Amino acid sequence: MINRVCKLFETEFPIVQGGMIWCSGWRLAAAVSNAGALGLIGAGSMHPDNLRHHIKSCKAATKKPFGVNVPLIYPQIEEIMDIIVEEQVPIVFTSAGSPKKWTHFLKDKGIKVVHVVSSTVFAVKSQEAGVDAVVAEGFEAGGHNGREETTTFCLIPNVRRAIDIPLIAAGGVATRQSYEAAFVLGAEGVQIGTRFALCTESSAHPLFKERCRAIGEGGTKLLLKKIVPTRLAENDFSKAVEEAENKGASKEELLRLLGKGRAKKGIFEGDLQEGELEIGQIASMVTTEESAADIIRELTQ
Repeated sequence: MINRVCKLFETEFPIVQGGMIWCSGWRLAAAVSNAGALGLIGAGSMHPDNLRHHIKSCKAATKKPFGVNVPLIYPQIEEIMDIIVEEQVPIVFTSAGSPKKWTHFLKDKGIKVVHVVSSTVFAVKSQEAGVDAVVAEGFEAGGHNGREETTTFCLIPNVRRAIDIPLIAAGGVATRQSYEAAFVLGAEGVQIGTRFALCTESSAHPLFKERCRAIGEGGTKLLLKKIVPTRLAENDFSKAVEEAENKGASKEELLRLLGKGRAKKGIFEGDLQEGELEIGQIASMVTTEESAADIIRELTQ
């Protein structure tokens, strides 16, 4: 399938690997790009020097296009953007903030820009800001979500009616059936997080991967809504959050409970009880270990 998304990214398939924190290092991004899709390095869990290392390593591992996902709330955002320009990264996905400030900065340097949104309103604003494409993500997705709690099935047709630029669907996409359904709904590509987070090349801890492959239907919940709505697999920490929320805990109380480094503890270090286990609802469909190339092959053949 060659469409606007393939032409924009110069890929064989209209598939993007989500730039997930603690999962999306250069090995995963390069493996996805080498298999004909678009691999992304997740800058959200990297210090600037570490990001530069991953970009250089990815360049050495693939001659195909790859990109970097940058949360716009990143505290060292200027340094991150300078590194991306210096290293000539061809594609940047932005999220968690307004794309207005950085879109023209990046496009003036010849970099293609895609913004991730959770609503039609923000999709329209992203198009007005000049992005090249939009990822519309339903709240089935793992990790941080929008406050609208709109499902992918409802979100994609609404966004498609409102914008003219290429649209990429995310949230709950992992199987051949959901991949094909995204195009019927009006998307021109898909972004897949959970299935790639659990694949061989992901930098997530093996215990995290094993735990998430064992999740059944309904095994994740959307919590921390007073901070940033976050989809988590159940463990001691998530139960503590849910109990606090049910008792009416304030944002400040939840921030104290969250502390620092919970996502790293859970995803990267494999603390299955006290870490944040950020993963999507579709994890219940991912039960075996597989390579990035295996995933893309199964989706497209």
